Amino acid sequence: MSIANRITHVHPDAPAPCESEPHVRRFTISVAGLDDRVADAHKRTFLRTKRAVDVVVAVFLLVLALPALALIAFAVWVDAPGPVLFWQPRIGRDGKVFRMVKFRTMCPDRRVRRGVPPPGIPERRRRHKTRKDPRVTRLGYWLRRTCLDELPQLWNVLTGEMSMVGPRPELPEIVAQYEPWQHARHSIRPGITGWWQVMRDGTGDRLMHEATELDLYYVAHASPGLDLLILWRTLGLVIKGSGAF
Repeated sequence: MSIANRITHVHPDAPAPCESEPHVRRFTISVAGLDDRVADAHKRTFLRTKRAVDVVVAVFLLVLALPALALIAFAVWVDAPGPVLFWQPRIGRDGKVFRMVKFRTMCPDRRVRRGVPPPGIPERRRRHKTRKDPRVTRLGYWLRRTCLDELPQLWNVLTGEMSMVGPRPELPEIVAQYEPWQHARHSIRPGITGWWQVMRDGTGDRLMHEATELDLYYVAHASPGLDLLILWRTLGLVIKGSGAF
């Protein structure tokens, strides 16, 4: 039973109050406001705790994964010489732009070497991924399937730009096409993994607006239990190699 229901509960035989009376209306409004304030306090506590856990986990995983990070960086350079890391602007909390980092999985000169975008690139206007993208390197395909290309994003978590779990960080040009209701996904930090990642079918064929609805579901239901569920399912996807294309 909510706080409002507990406070306004009366004996069944008592006469019903007349809500047209000013003092009854004021009491109802004040109780509803109390419920909102309690919910906001719980949300703030959850977000502060979530941030503290993010920092601890990011530091632990960065230290633990240092050998793997070094090995992957060397392999990326050998497979397709060029920058090891790929930095890209994304939209974060409150609509602020930040630079998300990943291991490079595409040819470094992909835009210069090809005069026009390869077939299928226009799909990005409607879908998050393009199947059989010819710009992806051999190693890059494997890194994407195992999600290892996203390990450097632990740095984004450490700097406070991302969280371990949250909505997908989207490109500015895609966010520019959003409807007003879609911007609610920016009320919390974006995540390395999230509800969209673990609920998609592995083909990447979900339309963008449908993915936004999944992100909004997480925003509305964010909790420690849901975060643990998402992390558990993410581990399963990594083990099965069901990551991105």
